[in-house]
Amino acid sequence: MIGAALARRAAAEFAGTGLLVAAVVGSGVMATRLSPHDVGLQLLENSIATALALGALILMFGPVSGGHFNPAVSAADWWLGRRTGHGLRADELGCYVLAQVAGAIGGAVLANAMFALPAVAFSRTVRSAGHLWLAEVVATGGLVVLVFALARSGRSGAAPAAAGAWIGAA
Repeated sequence: MIGAALARRAAAEFAGTGLLVAAVVGSGVMATRLSPHDVGLQLLENSIATALALGALILMFGPVSGGHFNPAVSAADWWLGRRTGHGLRADELGCYVLAQVAGAIGGAVLANAMFALPAVAFSRTVRSAGHLWLAEVVATGGLVVLVFALARSGRSGAAPAAAGAWIGAA
């Protein structure tokens, strides 16, 4: 059984991740509808919405859970803090990851429902090429380095804007 404080933090991760995924998926759907023949503009529309949503969600949920919304960020928090006793414990990491995965699924279903799409559908876009995996590693690695550099230098207050800007650019 998890304690009330951990349950509250996991709920914040669930909600924050869900709303972030809903914003990413929803802005992608809307961009495709608004700019059907301009992929560059679709990317810009989706990036701006994602960056702004991430910053706002970190402001909303960061004080409760840290605003990770990503298992890689949570795992890095656990890994880097395990020797000093700072950061997530292993049991907390498990709760965060479960909450984030469930929130992401819920957010995708929510976005599909908001746009009158089937609640669950397989993507028809192939995203399995090596260069795409490399881009994901660079984007996620950069995010983790950014978050921990801000925390280590005492500039955590800049995290909402900085994380939003990084992810929007990445």
